[in-house]
Amino acid sequence: MFPVPVPGVITRPFWDGLREHRLLVQRCRTTGHLIHYPREFCPHCYSADLEWEEVSGRGRVHAFTVVHRAVNPVFQQERVPYVFALIRLDEGPILTSNVEGIPPDEVEIEMPVEIHFDDVTSEVTLPKFRPAAR
Repeated sequence: MFPVPVPGVITRPFWDGLREHRLLVQRCRTTGHLIHYPREFCPHCYSADLEWEEVSGRGRVHAFTVVHRAVNPVFQQERVPYVFALIRLDEGPILTSNVEGIPPDEVEIEMPVEIHFDDVTSEVTLPKFRPAAR
């Protein structure tokens, strides 16, 4: 089985949202900035007054690499090659994820993508991305 994330106190709402097939990021109530990855305070103003907000799950490939040799042996045996990418959401935050549903050599910078919720277990859903429907 693939290793899965273990939610912590701060990240639990993010993972709970994914399990419900909703992509949530934090918004600072002081500055209005959207924030990802989940944290205890706004990196812009250091306010702890944060709330969770659902975003569209649409974005563009900001940067990517094709992994041909995985560090984790489980991924090496079953998944290579795969695309590890930074996805800039239409709302602004950047997520790390995978781009699937397309041959790795066809992924491009600025390619429009949309979220796909990968239900790995009954408790863990991962955010993956696919080329956006045209």
